[in-house]
Amino acid sequence: MTTSTAARPASRPLPRLQRLTGSLAWLAASYGLFILVWNIAAGTLANPVLLPSFGNTLSAFARLVGDGTLLNDVLASLQRVFIGFTIASVVAVPLAMLMSYFMVLRQLMLPIVTLLRPIPPIAWIPIAILWFGIGNEASYFITALAAFFPIFLNSFAGGLAVEPRHIHAAKFMGARRNALLLRIFLPSALPHIWTGLKIGLGQSWMAVVTAELVAAQSGLGYMIQVNRINLETSAVLVGMVVIGILGSAMTAGLAWIERFVLPWQQR
Repeated sequence: MTTSTAARPASRPLPRLQRLTGSLAWLAASYGLFILVWNIAAGTLANPVLLPSFGNTLSAFARLVGDGTLLNDVLASLQRVFIGFTIASVVAVPLAMLMSYFMVLRQLMLPIVTLLRPIPPIAWIPIAILWFGIGNEASYFITALAAFFPIFLNSFAGGLAVEPRHIHAAKFMGARRNALLLRIFLPSALPHIWTGLKIGLGQSWMAVVTAELVAAQSGLGYMIQVNRINLETSAVLVGMVVIGILGSAMTAGLAWIERFVLPWQQR
C-alpha cells in the first residue's frame, strides 16, 4: 500500500514531460526540414550571392555577434518598437474608451479614423522624413502609427461590446462617468484591448524594419539594406532570421503575460 501511494506523485509529471518532449521533437524536425530544403536550394543555385548555405549564414551570424554589430542593431530596433508601441497604446486605448462611451466624440472622430486607417505605414515614411528627418523620431512615428489602428479598433470594439445592463446597474448604484469608464468599460473591453495590443506589437515590429530600410542609420532594417548593397547575402539572411526569432519571442512573451492579465481566459 505504502509503495503504491508513494509511486503515484512521481508518475504525475510524465504526461507533461511527454508533451514537452513531443513538442521539442516536432520543433526540431520542422527546423531540420527547413534547413535541409535551404541547403538543397543553395546547392542547386550554386551562387552564394543569390542564396548562401546555412553554414555560410551561421558564419556570418558569428561574425556579426563577435564584432557587436548585430547586438547594437537589435537594441536599436527594439527601442524604436517599444517606444512607438507605448505611444500608440497610451493614445489608442483611452481614445477608444472615450469614443465608445461618448456618442458625440464617436460621431466626430470615427470618420477621421476610417479615412486614415487604410493608409499603410510605409506610405507615411516620406512624410515622417520631412517632419522628423532620418533618425529615431521618424521611426517612432512609423511604429506608433502601425500599432495605433489595431489597438484602437480592437479597444473600440471592446468598448462597444459592453453589456448595457452592466452600465444601467452601475448608474443605478450611483457610479459617475469616471467610474463607468474605469470600472465598467475598461475591464469589459480588456480581452479586446489585449488582442489589439498583440496585433499592434506585431505590426509595429514589421513597420520598424520597413522604416529602417530608408529612414534610419541603425537597426536590423538598416543592417539588411547595407549588406544588400554590399552583396553580403549571408548577413541579409542573418537579419531576416533574427527578425523572425525576435517577433516570435514577442508573441510568446505576450501570450505568457496574458495568463496573468486575463486569468479567466485560461483553460
